Amino acid sequence: MELILVVDVEGLEDKERFNKHLKKEGFVLVEGEELVYTATSNTTTFSTKAYILEVVKVGLKKSGFKECKLIFQLDELPWQAYKFDHSTNDFEEAK
Repeated sequence: MELILVVDVEGLEDKERFNKHLKKEGFVLVEGEELVYTATSNTTTFSTKAYILEVVKVGLKKSGFKECKLIFQLDELPWQAYKFDHSTNDFEEAK
């Protein structure tokens, strides 16, 4: 399945490190865009969602940040939005 990921992060301290981490995990930065990535997955939708959230969370922790929201689309499924909750140290679905 094809996916697109858009990350909106405030106060990112080390953008290069963040991009390098996502690249290592299989995400390709879209040329001409900032913090927009594409990738492919051959796992289930549930596993792919969990993987995206975990990869971004680890990248953020390595890089330092204040706030983060992200949105992604898997194939033709509707866009899904999440925001990072510092109290739980994880992403929560944005409603």
